[in-house]
Amino acid sequence: RRSGQYTMNHDHSKKIPDGASFDRSGSQDSLDELSMDDYWKELENIHETRGNNHEERVALVVKEPDEGELEEEWLKEAGLSNLFGESSGDSLESMVFLSTLTRTQKAAVEKRVETVTQTMRKKNKQHQIPDVRDIFRLQNDSKGKVCDGSEPSTVRTSENKNETHDETKGPKFSLGTDEQKSLLEDMPSSDTDINLEISFSEQAANLKDSSIGKMYKGGGGDTLLPNFRLPKDKTGTTKIGDLAPQDMKKVYSLALIELTALYDTLGTEFKQQKAVKIKTKDSGLFGVPLSLLLEQDQKKVPGTKIPLIFQKLIAQIEETTLETEGLLRIPGVATRVKGLCQELEAKFYEGTFNWENVKQHDAASLLKLFIRELPQPLLTVEYLKAFQAVQNLPTRKQQLQALNLLVILLPEANRDTLKVLLEFLQRVIDHRDKNKMTLKNVAMVMAPNLFMFHGFGSKSIEQSEFVMAAGTANVMRFMIQYQKLLWTIPKFIVNQVRKQNTESQKKKDKPMKKLLKKMAYDREKHEKQEKTPNDTDVPQGVIRVQAPHLSKVSMAIQLTEELKAGDIVARFLSQKSGNVQTLKKEEVFLYEIGGNIGERCLDDDTYMKDLYQLNPNAEWVIKSKQS
Repeated sequence: RRSGQYTMNHDHSKKIPDGASFDRSGSQDSLDELSMDDYWKELENIHETRGNNHEERVALVVKEPDEGELEEEWLKEAGLSNLFGESSGDSLESMVFLSTLTRTQKAAVEKRVETVTQTMRKKNKQHQIPDVRDIFRLQNDSKGKVCDGSEPSTVRTSENKNETHDETKGPKFSLGTDEQKSLLEDMPSSDTDINLEISFSEQAANLKDSSIGKMYKGGGGDTLLPNFRLPKDKTGTTKIGDLAPQDMKKVYSLALIELTALYDTLGTEFKQQKAVKIKTKDSGLFGVPLSLLLEQDQKKVPGTKIPLIFQKLIAQIEETTLETEGLLRIPGVATRVKGLCQELEAKFYEGTFNWENVKQHDAASLLKLFIRELPQPLLTVEYLKAFQAVQNLPTRKQQLQALNLLVILLPEANRDTLKVLLEFLQRVIDHRDKNKMTLKNVAMVMAPNLFMFHGFGSKSIEQSEFVMAAGTANVMRFMIQYQKLLWTIPKFIVNQVRKQNTESQKKKDKPMKKLLKKMAYDREKHEKQEKTPNDTDVPQGVIRVQAPHLSKVSMAIQLTEELKAGDIVARFLSQKSGNVQTLKKEEVFLYEIGGNIGERCLDDDTYMKDLYQLNPNAEWVIKSKQS
């Protein structure tokens, strides 16, 4: 261990507690002392860079919430604020939403509602306070239908016995039923397959109940991370960015409830932190809130999603070569970095800054400085603790599932910036033979920059911080290693969104149905007289695909077992014509629009027949991501 010393500030040093164990739990890799060394060196460099100006910074105050406040906030975030307070009990939307939750998700909601209700009773607010059981009973009684296919009958709780299950006809969205439970057990390769069909918290609960849970725990000593993969989903993989905003809002609520349910099931505390607003710089580069920086940048470059300075620093590092030994680990000279920082503030937007003077290690130090100086951490105040808590989950697979949900919960700007950072770190690791920066090294060096946040009062260093250091470095490794999986929206969540959309439609449609039927009947009579061959009336097993921006505007396509979304796009693009701009294959996608989804961009490997069965009322449109 490095001479047993670690300087925190210039005046404040403490011994590393003896026996501070870096071996977190059975599922963690034992991190050898040598690699932890990089972590402490990095911390030392950070404090050197902060130097004296550390005192000028206002630490972000993180407020300790009152009892029930957190839960109230949580229900708001989950879009369920009308389960309590003045408006309680009157929202159809919430009822529909609750009806699509799985057993574990319901339990998470019930737990929070219970706390809020008790707090309100104590404060004796004059609201009508629903009993938590009534909320769920309300839905169950509505025509005796429960649209929740998630109650594995073997683990039914006694008060749920009177629920009736509604086997409604139409597209089937199962959310973890019995047959899926047996599916879970039949998957031989499930060690490394990430099952996206069944709610993660349901999987965790089933694992706890069954004996297989015992087998999953192992795997302490090896430092190789398992080769997790997503099994192919015939209805297409949904990535963040593929769905329309109104569906993304639902995804966000579901991801929050699901993450909470997962942490509840596994006995890990999940608390969102609340940041108190502090005065931050309202212009400049370093120490400016991410959203403000992007506003500033979008005036210069419309449509910018990643801060320009961040993009430029990465480009600057890559320009030299990623083969430089110790890249990201060896710091730039502190005084020079400080000077460059001030010069960039003055000249970056003017375009008069001379990048040729910037040495590679200085650029790397500036990149890390940028991340650290954000007034709120890149992983956000709300979720930083939850990201850190990932290390406490029992199995690697659960850690990965939690990270997946956390990435979905990040605000768009934070998520996009994190993505660019992780992709860059992977490119550094790709040159590890030359630069000697392995996944482990890079994770060690980057973890303090993302996880040690000045707002959480990191003045003194406690035993727990050593444990945390190893843990956050592990979380960092996971984020780099599995970044391709983390930007996926799990299928069970997309199915829950589809189910909500279907249920909301049903409830809204009833009074309109009669009127529409009559109108349709009148129209049909009228149209029979003047049928055009190009009518939208398509025979069974054929879909009509629209492509308003391409030379061939519309095509009827026969569905076959093997037909994929990519084949349809290719078919349209092969119809060349003079006057239409040539679009590259990468720029155009087939979209599923309407029916039980707002809008979804399809991956090329989506089997169209399977998707058509899941959403028979959708329209199919080819367009570019922008339009």
